[in-house]
Amino acid sequence: MSEILVLVEHVDGEVKKVTLELLTLARSLGSPSAVWAGPGYTPEAKARLAEYGAEKIYVADAEEITGYVVAPKAELLAKLVGEAAPGAVLIAATPEGKEVAGRLAIKTDSGVITDAVGVGEGFVAEQSIFGGGVNVKSRVTKGTPIIAVRPNSTAPEPAPAAGAEVQVTVELSDAARGAKIVERVKQEKGARPELTEAAIVVAGGRGVGSAENFALIERLADSLGAAVGASRAATDAQWYPHQFQIGQTGKTVSPQLYIAVGISGAIQHRAGMQTAKTIMAINKDPEAPIFELADFGVVGDLFKVVPQLVDEIEKRK
Repeated sequence: MSEILVLVEHVDGEVKKVTLELLTLARSLGSPSAVWAGPGYTPEAKARLAEYGAEKIYVADAEEITGYVVAPKAELLAKLVGEAAPGAVLIAATPEGKEVAGRLAIKTDSGVITDAVGVGEGFVAEQSIFGGGVNVKSRVTKGTPIIAVRPNSTAPEPAPAAGAEVQVTVELSDAARGAKIVERVKQEKGARPELTEAAIVVAGGRGVGSAENFALIERLADSLGAAVGASRAATDAQWYPHQFQIGQTGKTVSPQLYIAVGISGAIQHRAGMQTAKTIMAINKDPEAPIFELADFGVVGDLFKVVPQLVDEIEKRK
């Protein structure tokens, strides 16, 4: 079986869920090898990666790898591609991940596919395009396939493996040091789960009407221990921060339960949430496209329905 490199996404030493998804996907394609870039590597991180199938863990924990913008990770991966000759490289299709993928493709003279929602035999990638309206299949025809996979495209499943450590050093080029990070500001993490990793997501749209009314969406989310999301219309209107936008140009979520409140269900939004296991919609328009996708629907005024829903949830706790 060919070796499949998986670039690890981590924050403060904690392995992100998308990495576990990529390791699960990599197991269906070959022998997964995790690539840890930057400081923060711990025995707990090693155990987590091994739990989800990493046969090898390439560890490059030098401070300078994360001291510069993006380029060092591409140079590290290019070095490993040259030495290990993997069957493919899997990267999370985050904004940074897609830039790493593009730079790596240039460095290794290889083809690159971004925003894949699945990868099958022969490294044929499936992509959802035109706002989720069409699925296409693509395959790299030159070099090592470099594939950026959307978060929440694969359900992470543990499959313990050896997790053998391989220490790696990389000499960064002058070009990689061209953009240095001079300051980091840590955003305070709230009590709610992270949007892309949450089991339950409550999202508000144009029907919410104002930034102040999003307190109602937050109240419903907090009653369920859920994350809060928003449609593009809501974020464009500055009713909720853009980092919580769900959709083709926002984040992709795939929770166990997705509650769409005051969201019409435009195709752009559906592209970011249609893989949710159960979808519930609350909208006063019975013809809203979101009802075509919903497992459960409530036709009614959200300002009456949501408070009643919250009260009922609180009674059952």
